[in-house]
Amino acid sequence: MHANSDNTTSMTTSGMEIKHWKEQVVELLYWRDLQRTGVVFGAGLFLLLSLSMCSIISVLSYVALALLSVTVSFRIYKGILQAVQKSEDGHPFKMYLDKDTALPAEMVHKYSDSTLVHINTVIKELRRLFLVEDLVDSLKFAVLMWILTYVGALFNGLTLIILGFIGAFSCPVIYEKHQAQIDHYYGLVNKQFKDVVGKIQAKIPGAKPKTE
Repeated sequence: MHANSDNTTSMTTSGMEIKHWKEQVVELLYWRDLQRTGVVFGAGLFLLLSLSMCSIISVLSYVALALLSVTVSFRIYKGILQAVQKSEDGHPFKMYLDKDTALPAEMVHKYSDSTLVHINTVIKELRRLFLVEDLVDSLKFAVLMWILTYVGALFNGLTLIILGFIGAFSCPVIYEKHQAQIDHYYGLVNKQFKDVVGKIQAKIPGAKPKTE
C-alpha cells in the first residue's frame, strides 16, 4: 500500500517537473523573458557557429577551459577573501554541489518509451513508402528526396541545424503576431495542394484517394 502511494507521488512529481520544463521551453521560444531568451539564443548560436568553424573537440575543450577559468578564479578569490576576513563561509559552490542533479527514473522511462514508439512508427512508415503500399505517397516521398538532394548540395547538416535553431526562436513569435494572415494563406496553399494531389490520383490507375 505504501509502495503504491510512493509510486503515485513520484509519478505526480515527475509529471509536474515535465510540465514545468515544457512551460520554460515555451517561455524561451516566445521570448517571454527577453534577457533569459537572449542569453540562451546567443550562447546556442555562438556554439553552433563555433562548431561550423572548428571541430567539436576543439569547441568543447575551449568551452570547458573557459568555464574552469571562471570557477577556479572565483574559488581562489573567495578563499583569499575568507582568509583575509577570517570568515568561515565554506565552499562558494556548496549550494550547487549539494543539489541533486540525478535524472528521475520515471522521466527517463517515459521518454524512452515515447522515443521507442516514434522509432517504430518511423520504421513502419518507411516500410510502407519503400514497398509502395500507396503509390501516391511513395511518389510524394520520392519528390521530397529529390528536393533534399538539392538542399544537401547547398547546405550541410550543421547549416540546417543553425537555420532550424534560428527558426525555432523566430517562427513562434512571428506566428503569434501574424496568426490570422498565416492561417489564411496556409489554408489557400493547402487547398491548392489537395486539388493537385486529387487530380494526380484521378489520372494514376489504381491510386485511390484517401478518405478523411
